[in-house]
Amino acid sequence: MNEGGNETLVSLEKLKLEIQLKAKNGIDFIFAASILWFGVFLIWKYTNNTSYNKSVFTFIFGSILIPLVLGFSKILKTNWKIKDNPLQPLGLWLNFAQLIYFPFLIFILIKYPDYFIMTYAIITGAHLFPYSWFYDEIGYAIAAILISVGSMLIAIFVNINSIFYIPIFTAFVLFLLGVWILIRYQRLKRE
Repeated sequence: MNEGGNETLVSLEKLKLEIQLKAKNGIDFIFAASILWFGVFLIWKYTNNTSYNKSVFTFIFGSILIPLVLGFSKILKTNWKIKDNPLQPLGLWLNFAQLIYFPFLIFILIKYPDYFIMTYAIITGAHLFPYSWFYDEIGYAIAAILISVGSMLIAIFVNINSIFYIPIFTAFVLFLLGVWILIRYQRLKRE
């Protein structure tokens, strides 16, 4: 690699490090998502509705994500907007990418509502994968694989009446990811 290529790589790594430190590796989103998925578990476990209705309630309940993230952002002192860092908008675009999968989710809602929660969890898990590069954090890749594959395996092996194990599993993996990120962030800050 030539000298210019090395400079570009160093510059890219500096930009990513700035995001890691100021956005704290997206920990506010992860803890908020963990709470959200716990709420989804409560919907699927304790409401006496059809899978279709539970799915609709899940969509509605998802609207609390941004207020939860804002709350965690205040508590954890994370910064969403990092001025003069051209990589910063990429984090938002990576998050929006999961919306592209929503037509598939709607199809599952209409045709196979019993498996809506599995599909939603797989989309949630899979969308985490690019953040492993964005934050230089392998925990995102591991969580993406665990949530996606784990949700499918739960759906295959449990009775449809026990499908509520998927959202509690997703909430648990997200919580563990949040703890992992917090520990790794503290180490990164010390370095």
